[in-house]
Amino acid sequence: MTALSPDLAPAALTRTDDGASRRTANPWLRFVLRRLVSLVLVLLGLVTVTFALVRLVPGDPAAILAGLNQTHSTVAIIRHNLGLDRPALSQYFSYIWGVLHGRLGRSFYTSQAVSSLLVQRGIPSAQLAGTALILVMLISIPGGMIAAALTRDGRRRHFEAVFSAVTSVFGAIPEFLMATLLAFVFAVALHLLPVAGNGGVQSLVLPVLAISLRPIAVLLRLVRVEALNVLSQDYIRTARSKRLGWRAIYLRHVLPNALTPVLTIGGVLFSSLIAGAVVVENVFARNGLGTALVSAVLGRDYPVVQGIVLVLGVTVVIVNAIVDFLLALTDPRSLTGQA
Repeated sequence: MTALSPDLAPAALTRTDDGASRRTANPWLRFVLRRLVSLVLVLLGLVTVTFALVRLVPGDPAAILAGLNQTHSTVAIIRHNLGLDRPALSQYFSYIWGVLHGRLGRSFYTSQAVSSLLVQRGIPSAQLAGTALILVMLISIPGGMIAAALTRDGRRRHFEAVFSAVTSVFGAIPEFLMATLLAFVFAVALHLLPVAGNGGVQSLVLPVLAISLRPIAVLLRLVRVEALNVLSQDYIRTARSKRLGWRAIYLRHVLPNALTPVLTIGGVLFSSLIAGAVVVENVFARNGLGTALVSAVLGRDYPVVQGIVLVLGVTVVIVNAIVDFLLALTDPRSLTGQA
């Protein structure tokens, strides 16, 4: 065996080290590229599934538009004008091309551009979902931390029992049932708040509560459990032995360590907020994307259904991507996929 030349050895080691450094360099760049690729694939799947599911719903929009006195020739003309007589694959590629160029089509019934409809109806829905999300975060995170502080080391058993019972009940009630209950109590029985419409802040109170109470209950329990888990660690006992103040213990040590699972579940709960907003808007007759979606499904208005579902899906996907970035900031191990 020939010995390795001293002149070649450093070069070989340098190449090996450079290759290893290239494999481990720029973890953020690889993380961003992975997320962008997955984002594109998820959006493509969302568009494809939406396109297919809408057309699987029984009923012909051309026949609905033709009315009761329809004839075969009238229906055929309407189908041709709407482009529904083309092969499904041709319609699919036309829709993808329009989405890539920002054209989502026009409503079959009103001829209004879907993009303008989304802007018009999206503002009330964004107001509802955004307010509910802020309320969930403002109540669940501090409330869970306070509950953990009160019940740590087996203290206040009665409070823990009441806390668990209340959060279990509110966490199990679906949004539509909560909306009906709140409307009956505060609008019909007590006449304190309006039962329907978009008229100011008062009309926003009941819908926000209806879609936020269940996520608040779920996150309260989660934050409390995670905070109790952190409080039982040895470094927290060490911090207490050094007589650190409660602000330093809870804000510097407990809160950052409890936020990682909260952010993970928070992204999932945001999806439930979006779905709940669609249902609750119909209960409270708000002119948002939810009522427009239900009307479009009943009328087989394909472009409107596709546009609304696409916007709602993109919103959820983007929020989940933001959650992934926040998790990467709080826990750098997620950049390399480590547990």
